[in-house]
Amino acid sequence: MTLRIGPFTLSSNVVLAPMAGVTDRPFRVLCRRFGAGLAASEMLTSDTRLWSTDKSRRRMDHSGEPSPRVVQIAGTEPQAMAEAARLNVDAGAEIIDINMGCPAKKVCNRLAGSALMRDEPLVGRILEAVVRAVDVPVTLKMRTGWDLEHRNGPRIARIAEECGIRSLAVHGRTRADLYQGCAEHETAAAIKAGVSIPVFANGDIDSGARAAEVLRATGCDGVMIGRAAQGRPWIFDEVNFFLETGASRPALAPEKVRDIMRAHLEDLYSLYGEVTGVRVARKHLSWYLQRHPGHETLRDRLVRVETPREQVALLLEHFDSEAIRAERQQGMPSAA
Repeated sequence: MTLRIGPFTLSSNVVLAPMAGVTDRPFRVLCRRFGAGLAASEMLTSDTRLWSTDKSRRRMDHSGEPSPRVVQIAGTEPQAMAEAARLNVDAGAEIIDINMGCPAKKVCNRLAGSALMRDEPLVGRILEAVVRAVDVPVTLKMRTGWDLEHRNGPRIARIAEECGIRSLAVHGRTRADLYQGCAEHETAAAIKAGVSIPVFANGDIDSGARAAEVLRATGCDGVMIGRAAQGRPWIFDEVNFFLETGASRPALAPEKVRDIMRAHLEDLYSLYGEVTGVRVARKHLSWYLQRHPGHETLRDRLVRVETPREQVALLLEHFDSEAIRAERQQGMPSAA
């Protein structure tokens, strides 16, 4: 199906969820390369006084990122949110996404993120201010509500559409749920039935079959994938292929995974510098290796190395050893 957000026709209706500490520029570009229709930035505070930090500057760097470039902002004050949106559009953002889904205490304690869902009039003022402030599409990521007794997602969705929001992403948990239990998508179905703008279902979507099931059950226009993409950015190719054909992709060859990991590491070193890049790479390596034999031993070794050269060399050494072992098991002569 063809899915549009404002002037943009998405290449896929399977998109990457914004995740703090995860969806930096290298990861976004990687997921887009594997077929994510959109990839939003990590959450950026609307308090511009904090934008001088290295962390914020990196979050606002879109060099080499494919269009449409999406920046997610979070805050509680309508005019501050509007100004943050304007400044990001001036810096190259082509879609502004508003965070009303983050359940983190440090965000909710400031009444931002999913805490905003407790104040529907304030939600309306923020959305209206941001939409008026910029001439690019504004989207909204939300949860189903604050808790089970206050699951007001359908009302928030109608407010959003009235304010000019161009699409919604609905995580199938309340703020009180955090990431516990199983996501429910009945609320996303109710939201989709009540609005005419595109709706993405989000939460526990980790395969093509699950994506197809959620799309059928909810009538949503697309799905948003978060944690399942950690260490598996090719999931977007897998899900797109399943939705198009009803079949599963063959597992990636180990050498292909090795090459993806190596390229990802090089991009991290380039963005963060060697010292910080090595530290940031550790969590991505841990996620990649969860699906790889012998990952515990390798992960323990990788967290101790301090330089990019050591990190890459250890990774390549491991995959070379695995290739030799596989050849021997198959009775083939080693290339070594």
